[in-house]
Amino acid sequence: MTSELRTLLADTVGRLFTDLATKELIEAAERGIWPDKLWRSLEEGGLTLPLVPEAGGGAGGTWLDAHVVVRAAGRHTAPVPLAETIVASGLLAGAGLQVPLGPLTLAPVHIGESLTLTRAGGGWLLHGVATRVPWGAAAGHVVVLAEAEGQTMIALVLGDTKRVTADRNLALEPRDTLTFDDAPVLAIAPAAAGLGARAITLYGALVRSAQMAGAIESLLQQSVRYTTERKQFGRSISNFQAIQHQLAVLAGHAAAAGIAAERAFAAADSGNLAFHVAAAKIRTGEAAGIAAGIAHQVHGAIGFTYEHSLHFATRRLWSWRAEFGGEHHWADELGRRVTARGADALWPDLTAR
Repeated sequence: MTSELRTLLADTVGRLFTDLATKELIEAAERGIWPDKLWRSLEEGGLTLPLVPEAGGGAGGTWLDAHVVVRAAGRHTAPVPLAETIVASGLLAGAGLQVPLGPLTLAPVHIGESLTLTRAGGGWLLHGVATRVPWGAAAGHVVVLAEAEGQTMIALVLGDTKRVTADRNLALEPRDTLTFDDAPVLAIAPAAAGLGARAITLYGALVRSAQMAGAIESLLQQSVRYTTERKQFGRSISNFQAIQHQLAVLAGHAAAAGIAAERAFAAADSGNLAFHVAAAKIRTGEAAGIAAGIAHQVHGAIGFTYEHSLHFATRRLWSWRAEFGGEHHWADELGRRVTARGADALWPDLTAR
């Protein structure tokens, strides 16, 4: 059943993004215009809630099902908080809370930041500042992870109860600072078993890995197409050995990034997340830098112009690799986990995965 759902999701999301995530729409989004038609189509197609049970209005799928959607969003550089909504809705559903319609975002997303929940009569209030929140102003609701009364809590806050300081990343995606001053909490519950205070960082890195893998696929496709069409000395430049070598390197990194991301999503379904997320974020981050460089080299000067679509993927790759922890952060994390297990466990751990 799950594989059937995955095939259905892949076909649906592929057609939808091909039809709607056009160059013109992405450019409009970068000017601050919300892509309402694209978002409504994603909701109507059941693509925003793959992790939510059918009884709650979702698709009742797994993280591997969600991987299909998130990776496609990265491949088509879709200018909507689809990955954030998928993670946020999954956290809400895992805590037994109802998932609202509309775009969702997460807070806090910056490593080292925290928000405070306090009781007020029969309810709860949220305090604190969260920086670099994806689509913070556009989200109808914010899903918050915070410690309260000795346990990790998932809280849902209405979007218009925060103060927004607008900002953007290199890809011109909204990355806003949200300030909560006694913001009323709509719903709250203990987080699902096994989720700690770092869950947003973990799941954020997970979806960014899949988005990067998808964007690297896009770079490969664009580069192969361009080098096939571009002629020099009477033949396509794809016939030149130096270009073939560069494309082969790019293809290798695209494949490795895709496998690492997909394996991390499979681990999310089994609950063995931290190791695989660290490996995926490191591998896709490394691939992002190399792939972007190769793609711009083979495209030559045309790839650096705003009129060409190449930069939609490369600017996102440069931005996403730093979000929810860059390679250095996750390499340190992976190193600590390996050393804590001891030298005798290293080879068995590697061969068992």
